[in-house]
Amino acid sequence: MEYISNSAEDTFNWARLLAAEAKPGGIFCLTGDLGCGKTVFAKGFGAGLGISAVITSPTFTLINVYDSPEQRLPMYHFDVYRIASPVEMEDTGYQEYFYGNGVCLIEWAEKIIEIIPDIAIWITIEKDLNISDEYRKISYNKGIY
Repeated sequence: MEYISNSAEDTFNWARLLAAEAKPGGIFCLTGDLGCGKTVFAKGFGAGLGISAVITSPTFTLINVYDSPEQRLPMYHFDVYRIASPVEMEDTGYQEYFYGNGVCLIEWAEKIIEIIPDIAIWITIEKDLNISDEYRKISYNKGIY
């Protein structure tokens, strides 16, 4: 499935709608170049779960946990850009999150593809500056990267 976004607001809103359908144990893997909109997507996804906290990319901490009573589900937001191999994920305790009661959102998930469960939904965000600075093609595939 593909979705065309013509603005950061479009990307945010599409992610918000997707999150409204998320279920416990869901794993959403985000791929795409730097600056393509993965963090905008994460913010929209968080809004769809009812997260009121400011969502930032956990580039240096590897994971941000959003879990408060007003949320529909906890969100475990990973950014594995700085991970060199899946072995480095062991220190994060990722299994607890991957198989927990919340939803995982993983930026740069292709770097740890070996440990991603088959049930994951892969979302690729591609920009095309020949069309416009804001244009994004968002591809959505279940269990396929």
